[in-house]
Amino acid sequence: MFGKRGNEGAVTSPKAIPIPAPMRSAPVAVAATVAAPVSAAVSRVAREEAPPPVAVRTRPESYYETKSKVFGALIDTIDLSQLARLETEMAREEIRDIVNDIIAIKNFAMTIAEQEDLLADICNDVLGYGPLEPLLVRDDIADIMVNGAKQTFIEVNGKVIEAGVRFRDNQQLLNICQRIVSQVGRRVDESSPICDARLPDGSRVNVIAPPLAIDGTVLTIRKFKKDKLTLPQLVEFGAISPEGATILEIIGRVRCNVVISGGTGSGKTTLLNCLTRYIDEDERIITCEDSAELQLQQPHVVRLETRPPNIEGEGEITMRDLVKNCLRMRPERIIVGEVRGPEVFDLLQAMNTGHDGSMGTIHANSPRECLNRMEAMIAMGGFTLPARTVKEIIVGSVDVIVQAARLRDGSRRITHITEVIGMEGDVIITQDLFLYDILGEDSRGRLVGRHRATGIGRPAFWDRARYYNEEQRLARALDAANIGEEARA
Repeated sequence: MFGKRGNEGAVTSPKAIPIPAPMRSAPVAVAATVAAPVSAAVSRVAREEAPPPVAVRTRPESYYETKSKVFGALIDTIDLSQLARLETEMAREEIRDIVNDIIAIKNFAMTIAEQEDLLADICNDVLGYGPLEPLLVRDDIADIMVNGAKQTFIEVNGKVIEAGVRFRDNQQLLNICQRIVSQVGRRVDESSPICDARLPDGSRVNVIAPPLAIDGTVLTIRKFKKDKLTLPQLVEFGAISPEGATILEIIGRVRCNVVISGGTGSGKTTLLNCLTRYIDEDERIITCEDSAELQLQQPHVVRLETRPPNIEGEGEITMRDLVKNCLRMRPERIIVGEVRGPEVFDLLQAMNTGHDGSMGTIHANSPRECLNRMEAMIAMGGFTLPARTVKEIIVGSVDVIVQAARLRDGSRRITHITEVIGMEGDVIITQDLFLYDILGEDSRGRLVGRHRATGIGRPAFWDRARYYNEEQRLARALDAANIGEEARA
């Protein structure tokens, strides 16, 4: 079925056709490289210990030369069209047998461990995502950044380091990118060199290919943890105080309109996922995203995703199209994964017309800048509204801004919980409920800080909390935070 091999691994079947789409299954050999379990990482961060250095293995050049020869002989020998019809484990066993024969016939000098590594790499090349597989199964990696075939970086514990993996050539990298994007009905090539996609687990993928990427295809993957973070875990990490977490839980529960603001990699989507856990299960939720990555746990969720234009430049569905359409779908809450442009106007209109509890994220470095960006995005949409009218729409729509930040030591913190309470003249008035103060730096270079309450005894959403019978819990959380602040003072 897979062709016959002569004494020197001669070719008796036609030249290989393009590698088939991946049959997703974590290889047994690769699974051995998985980092420590998430629970261990959680307990380590909770104790505020410095994370140990991550060991990144760099293989010698001779390994890649041997792998290239074995892979070439395998492709000349095996019938990939037949292989694609097998179950993943059966296909892996077939590849194992053939690779072992090739190593024996060509008399490659390799240890048992090297043979196992080689076998795992080749199985990943044929059945999966090639050199990316060992990185994808590691739950401690937040980002994978491939800068051409020879250079790959990863983010671990908030720090970017170089990974000891490489691709055979730029064509292999482009083929793997094509596999990834084809799973969501998209493509990447010279005529369409920029593409956004996602992995089956929701991880966000961006590809930019030559001729736009001068030194070879650039692949960026924003990985999601298998175990989704919760607000209690954020408290363990030190991202928010217990009282602040209770306030956020109440904000999500009582249908406040929330905008989560933050820079790239600050944890906006993670925080949005945390807040959506407190939405009642009988509510109809509609999510609008560029690439579907939110994973809500409620039973009544409708997920919508934008669509890029086709090769003729037609058929594009923008975020604004989705937000406008979902207003006709009888939503109770609208969740916009990321607000980047004129769709902010439609989201604000929805918040202001009976869709309380809607949420979205915006790239901004502070709550005040978040408000300014919303005004700018409305202007970008071509709306010829007076500046004061735009501000009034924002004030009437947004209740709370939650600011997330990634600090210079790699840690992520919620730095502001801020209410939008009204206007004085032409200025939007806000008040902070919680702030994060940086106090200094410890001997290991990690920033030391604390969350503090600002002493607000009754926030602007108090009546809303009372409507949902949450005013007593809100009062206890604020009292505990204020008492703690007085004790520290």
